[in-house]
Amino acid sequence: MSTSLSPIESEFDTEEQAASHDRWFRAKVQEALNDPRPLVPHDEVVADIRKTIANAKPR
Repeated sequence: MSTSLSPIESEFDTEEQAASHDRWFRAKVQEALNDPRPLVPHDEVVADIRKTIANAKPR
């Protein structure tokens, strides 16, 4: 069962909470954009994830 969220309603209780989250999110995005490490191609990431899943032991 899933709850549908209205795009008009905020998930935050107050405007300050929403603004605080927005500041945090924008800072994280900027941090990622400023990251000097080389980019990893999508296919390489997917192959690595598939390898990790294949090597995982079932619980």
